[in-house]
Amino acid sequence: MAHTKKVGITGKFGPRYGIKIRARVLKVTAKKTKECPYCKKKSIKRASAGIWECSKCKAKFTGGTHVPIFTETVED
Repeated sequence: MAHTKKVGITGKFGPRYGIKIRARVLKVTAKKTKECPYCKKKSIKRASAGIWECSKCKAKFTGGTHVPIFTETVED
């Protein structure tokens, strides 16, 4: 198995696809857990493009395509 300290999860691509594409993929996948606006836990995962789901409170909501950007705050 190759060492992937510098390239992280994109080491699985090897020399394919070019460094810029692999750097973009690394930037998107490095930010895996974000805070849920409902329960305030760091347990959000991307369900599909723009749809995010919290694994703790099972809330589904929309945000950014690759990074969850929330424009509106949720009041209890």
